[in-house]
Amino acid sequence: MITADGEVTHGGEELIARWRSDDDSRLWLDLQGEPQPRERALLEDFGCHPLAIEDAHRERHPPKIEEFESHTLILYRGIASFDAELNYVPQQVAFFIGERYLISLHPGIALSLDRLFDNGEGQRLLARSPEFVALRAMYFSAGFYLDSLLEFEEVLSDLEDGLLEGGDDALMRQLIAYRSKLVKMRRVFNYHVGITQELTAYDYRHLPRELDETLHAINDVHERFERLYSLTQMYYEICGDLVDGYISLSSHQLNNTMRILTVITAIFVPLTFLAGIYGMNFAYIPELGYRYAYFILLGVMLLIAVGLVWLFRRWRWI
Repeated sequence: MITADGEVTHGGEELIARWRSDDDSRLWLDLQGEPQPRERALLEDFGCHPLAIEDAHRERHPPKIEEFESHTLILYRGIASFDAELNYVPQQVAFFIGERYLISLHPGIALSLDRLFDNGEGQRLLARSPEFVALRAMYFSAGFYLDSLLEFEEVLSDLEDGLLEGGDDALMRQLIAYRSKLVKMRRVFNYHVGITQELTAYDYRHLPRELDETLHAINDVHERFERLYSLTQMYYEICGDLVDGYISLSSHQLNNTMRILTVITAIFVPLTFLAGIYGMNFAYIPELGYRYAYFILLGVMLLIAVGLVWLFRRWRWI
């Protein structure tokens, strides 16, 4: 809680009564992993709309923004952990933004909220307006996404080099797994871009845009999520191009192999035909009684083989 003269107090539920008694104070209530009945009771005590509470308690609810009479609800997909391999653990974070309070609700650790608590920036922003705390938390959350995505660019570059040097099925499985993760992330970022576009286009009661600072903060968040969306789209397309390139390269190698096998088959077909003819048990076969017939037949077969090889090389089949 922060008072009008800048006095900051950290505490538990006892601060709510102090906040109610001071009309000029502001409160940030962070609910992490509380039982749902307890959360519902606290939210109802603040006058939060029942539909907003239901949305906040629904698992995997799509990110959105919705305005109610006494508060504005923002649902966005935060992260519990994220790395350069695109292994991330998402979690839903709900913001109930009132005129003098901010309630953040999340089931586990939220890196962006912890950062605001640890560096003291949350206190400074709360003194200005609760909306600034929510916008800054979303900005930091987008920053964590962005850092890991930029690190993933190096991983993607190594994968591209590996495929050019001679890829294998393991690299292909890895690329397909990355594409699946990027699709999910792109969908999340698309929702977030939609939220910031609504904040930019419409004047919500508890996130007014009259102040240039507010509009600037909204634009900062919008630009970050828009960049995240474009990065995931670009990486998805790169992964798709690498997969298509590997398939094309494999098909080309298979075609070369089939062409060589076809050439070998074409060379041995006439030779097998001659061998089959002279292997028949007939008494009167041309040149059968001639002394050098065997060597003449071998010479003819050799001449056919050499001639076919020369012909295929001329046609650039081999």
